[in-house]
Amino acid sequence: MTKFSLAARYTLFAVLATLANLATQRVLLPQDPDGRAFAIAVGAGTIAGLVVKYVLDKRWIFFDAAGGIEAHSRKFSLYTLTGVVTTAIFWGTETAFWLVWDTTVMRELGAVLGLMVGYVLKYQLDKRFVFRRAPGGE
Repeated sequence: MTKFSLAARYTLFAVLATLANLATQRVLLPQDPDGRAFAIAVGAGTIAGLVVKYVLDKRWIFFDAAGGIEAHSRKFSLYTLTGVVTTAIFWGTETAFWLVWDTTVMRELGAVLGLMVGYVLKYQLDKRFVFRRAPGGE
């Protein structure tokens, strides 16, 4: 796969995961959000986006054919772990935009900007620690 097609595919998957994240938040966040509802919505959205992105990345970015509960558990755990720092970037940006502007549009803009930065970093972490190839190209 060319670097361009890899970048295009990764970007598409990031957009799909972002949409899953924000759609989940919109369903859960009431019209008059308070801190608790916001935290629940952001957490649930993060989980939705994480699962969508893992499934797509595993198959179509890293071409990982490993199967079975042990392999999936290990990789999903590592994938989630690499997402901790990137999630902090996303949550911090989204929360800052929400606290400063207190509007849905600006909250979602903060989420998108945080996710963009986070996904660039996450690709590098996943490539190095989660879906690394064995020596010899295996």
